[in-house]
Amino acid sequence: MRTIYFTAAIREAFDAAMAEDPRVVVLGEDVDRSTIGSTKGLIETYGPSRVRNTPISEATFVGSCVGAAAAGLRPVVDLMFSSFCYIAMDQLGNQAARLRYMSGGQLELPIVYLAGTGPSGSAAAQHSENPHAILMHLSGLKVVFPSTPFDAKGLLLAAIRDPDPVVFLLDLMLAGQKGEVPAEPFEVPLGKAAVRRVGDDVTIVAIGSLVGESLIAADELERDGISATVIDLRSLVPLDLEAVLASVRRTGRLVVADPARRMCGAAGHIVSAVATTAWDALKAPPQLVTWPDVPMPFSPVLERAVTVRAENISAAARATVGRI
Repeated sequence: MRTIYFTAAIREAFDAAMAEDPRVVVLGEDVDRSTIGSTKGLIETYGPSRVRNTPISEATFVGSCVGAAAAGLRPVVDLMFSSFCYIAMDQLGNQAARLRYMSGGQLELPIVYLAGTGPSGSAAAQHSENPHAILMHLSGLKVVFPSTPFDAKGLLLAAIRDPDPVVFLLDLMLAGQKGEVPAEPFEVPLGKAAVRRVGDDVTIVAIGSLVGESLIAADELERDGISATVIDLRSLVPLDLEAVLASVRRTGRLVVADPARRMCGAAGHIVSAVATTAWDALKAPPQLVTWPDVPMPFSPVLERAVTVRAENISAAARATVGRI
């Protein structure tokens, strides 16, 4: 199978969706030239009526796509950075996430909000957020967070075809990575986790770029006789809790690696769900591996100190089996 970049996989999903359905339109800042590369070349194929540059006003174009979707289009919004979700939180939380419920199901809102997320190398505090926990809390948005180019293409196609609003988070630490991706269109179902590695001693649940770090940690642990299962959640809403529970019931130990802060985070939610559902299966207290509760620094040295690495994950796994 051929190997392509993460952003190229996203671009292929755009192309497939726009070719099959003329209602799919792409909006955002500089989508004609594509700063990150995920919409590059689309305007030459589909024209400026379907690939539309917007003013630098996230609240405006995030909100306008709610009306566009309600009127029958299937807009995909390129937000560039997930930090910009904060600027449009009313449009996301009060409009996109609520109108299907408040209309009694009369309105479908097939919108995708695509955003580069997380630190990308000294982008500093206002361009390095991972706000997935906040988005998960809104109730009415689906949230996906792929870790491979394969999943990026399949999840984006599934998200564009979905009748509900979906936030698609592109981990910027993965944007330059390559992976095997089929040329033909395909879907990866929303709400289905992937087991990347099977082990018997500890379950490591990971999100985004921390899937790769968890696999590195699992290799290191294996050399010391600790066998780890690594679960890639892929989708945060819907959340495949059953896959997590099945593994924890087998291994008896849990580590959650989340590229975000611990306070009110996704990692805490997963640990809470496991502790309240499979308490009798746990042999040791679950471990959370997260950022500290500080803004992301600009300094490369401090950024590395704040973000989660394989050594942090392996240390947490060792703690669950009593080998620190």
